[in-house]
Amino acid sequence: MSKKKKIKKAMPIATPKVSISNFSFWANRKLQTIILFGAAFLFYANTLNHGYTQDDSIVITENMYTTDGLSGIPGILSKDTFYGFFKTEGKSKLVSGGRYRPLTLVMFATGYQFFGESPFVGHLMNVLWFCLTCLMLYWLLLKLFRFEKEPEYAGMIAFCTTLLFAVHPIHTEVVANIKGRDEIITLLGSLAALYFSIRAYREKNQTLNIIGAVIFFFTLFSKENAITFLAIIPITFWVFTKADFGKIIKQTIPFVIAAVGFLVVRGSILGWSLGEPPLELMNNPFVKVEGSRYVPFSSGEQFATIFHTLGHYVKLLFVPHPLTHDYYPRHIDMKSFGDLSVILSLVGYVAALAWSLFATCQRKPVGYAVLFYLITLSIVSNLAFPVGTNMAERLIFMPSVGFCLLFALGLSELFEKLNQSRVSKNILYTIIGLSLIYGAGTFVRNQAWKDNFTLFTTDIKTSKNSAKLRNAVAGELLNKYGNAPANQRDEASLTVAANHLKEAIKIHPNYKNAYLLLGNAHNYLKKYEESIQYYNKALQFDGGYTEAQNNLGLTYRDAGKYYGETVQDFNKSIQYLNKAFQMRPEDPDVVRLLGIANGASGNHPKAIELLTKFTQLKPDNAQGFLALGTSFLNAGRATEAIGALSKANQLQPNDPNILRMIEIAKNNNPNQ
Repeated sequence: MSKKKKIKKAMPIATPKVSISNFSFWANRKLQTIILFGAAFLFYANTLNHGYTQDDSIVITENMYTTDGLSGIPGILSKDTFYGFFKTEGKSKLVSGGRYRPLTLVMFATGYQFFGESPFVGHLMNVLWFCLTCLMLYWLLLKLFRFEKEPEYAGMIAFCTTLLFAVHPIHTEVVANIKGRDEIITLLGSLAALYFSIRAYREKNQTLNIIGAVIFFFTLFSKENAITFLAIIPITFWVFTKADFGKIIKQTIPFVIAAVGFLVVRGSILGWSLGEPPLELMNNPFVKVEGSRYVPFSSGEQFATIFHTLGHYVKLLFVPHPLTHDYYPRHIDMKSFGDLSVILSLVGYVAALAWSLFATCQRKPVGYAVLFYLITLSIVSNLAFPVGTNMAERLIFMPSVGFCLLFALGLSELFEKLNQSRVSKNILYTIIGLSLIYGAGTFVRNQAWKDNFTLFTTDIKTSKNSAKLRNAVAGELLNKYGNAPANQRDEASLTVAANHLKEAIKIHPNYKNAYLLLGNAHNYLKKYEESIQYYNKALQFDGGYTEAQNNLGLTYRDAGKYYGETVQDFNKSIQYLNKAFQMRPEDPDVVRLLGIANGASGNHPKAIELLTKFTQLKPDNAQGFLALGTSFLNAGRATEAIGALSKANQLQPNDPNILRMIEIAKNNNPNQ
């Protein structure tokens, strides 16, 4: 007798216990699709009339490659993402490892080519890409939860998860800020890659798997955190299919090849070293100031602070209020393991990781949901490497998929236990009610993203201890003051700006940009001594700080003009203008003012020297030749005065002052 071969059975997939049959809505894919698209679009429709905000300047409006349109694409592909904004080497790598995310910059450059500087188009595209991302999540979940015994169950989980994701207020930063498209495209591409891979396995069509890998390859060029799907993809096959390890590896290999290809390209552009984290508080939240130096946090301080922020992410997923775009130091303050929030977060995350691994091994979708959250969060958690900020709502965009899936699964289990007969309707009513609450929060929060002034002045109420936001609010107030007509300027706003900057410096004593803006504020107030002190303070922290050097020279010029023209203190005027001249020897205004001040103080030879230089710098300026002619006349050189004044008359014929001075010069000329 021949021996029968034993057939090795695959571990069964966990099937749902909840019964939701005989409720047609869960099987109505068309209606669900319309509702999901409509919710995602409508709750973000009030962003369409917004302008550019926050980091849009870095990737769009002030990026020299993006604003070049299609001709800027080669530059985008060959440089760090930040290079087009900073336009100099070195500054593009202010964060550890640099950033290489050309895909969305290419999209922005293409938009700029055809639509110009149109924030409406940018916002519209963001909303549409987000709607497509929601639908891709829905289609993927339908594939994953396609149980034969309970076909409606897939519709229920997919709809509830996606609706919650579509309306969650924590996503406002990503959708309402045009720059957030990198997050949207990254999640969309990652979900699409997984979708095609699942289809490839079930339809036994490896071409679809190659399509998925190609999508994944390009997705990585939107943002690097898509690489976490190298772990998500095999875990997805383990939980939702009967594939053995060999088939799972086979399905994953094309994605590994795509990731290696991306890393090779990235390395060839940026290099292979991640580099050391910068020792500057605004680009590395894990440093502190001791004396006048930056020093790193201790390991305990760093990890305690990280786990505090990880706990805060969970809180915001459940209760998304208050929201802010700014979690910079010290909105999130330095923590220790003596803080209760740190202990609770650490214990919670360790327990969640252990439980999710156990549940995933048993092929339970709830374990998968938690593991999805943890894996996609890992790369932006600051545990692996610093990402440049303590936390940001945009960084939870991808991990929130796991949270929304867990919520939907938990909701179905809860109502199944509470009321078997009405479980379907109770789930639907609950998810719609919660979505309306979250959606209202999203709609309201969107309004803060109208423009930088609105965003900064709104969020400062939440992020009071953020040095960066204090600085940003002051910067907007100063811009508003400087751009207003002289008769509409509100000097009280300068005092408000200065107070914000002083608070920023209390938080961050080495904040050179805050000192720069304080200098600007005091310049506007004509408090020139204080302005000069603040610029010099900024230069103490960075001797090559170009903006501080430039503004210091301008303030010396403005002070010289003020003391000469308004106060009539020519000695003090010359003192300031000499310093301005040392810093700005080719500045025509400095040369002219210094020449006039010397003339007014009786130093006519110096005045003639400087005003002669001014006429060389500005040969078409009639007033310059008038001033030079006057200086010649005061020096007793009437013939030369007539020559200069005649030139002034040629440039500005029949000017009464010029004609009068010519007449005086002729009367004082012995040769006439």
